[in-house]
Amino acid sequence: MMDTDITQGPDKDFVEYIVKQIVTRPEEVEVSRSVDEMGVLLTLKVAKEDMGRIIGKSGQTAKAIRILIRIIGSKNNARVNLKIMEPDGQEVSFGGDDFGDFGSEESGSGSDML
Repeated sequence: MMDTDITQGPDKDFVEYIVKQIVTRPEEVEVSRSVDEMGVLLTLKVAKEDMGRIIGKSGQTAKAIRILIRIIGSKNNARVNLKIMEPDGQEVSFGGDDFGDFGSEESGSGSDML
């Protein structure tokens, strides 16, 4: 067995870097990493006012981040998933399943088309 710290990895560093570049309050970005039989799970927490920036219009920003971390995971033969947590502790549920309503407080702000 290797004696490595499973709470650290290139996937976690990547998500932390990308998210801190997107948000307005980078000091409140928290990324935790856990490994189990299903693969790697990265859990992301950001400030409430930055949730719209991370999710993006119709979930496109979150989807793009997830695609990129899966590519990083595939380079390391690992299945990597990203869980985005609401500031109140609930999981944002749109994953790969459905990009339905997730509290669109920022839905009218959009000049992020194209």
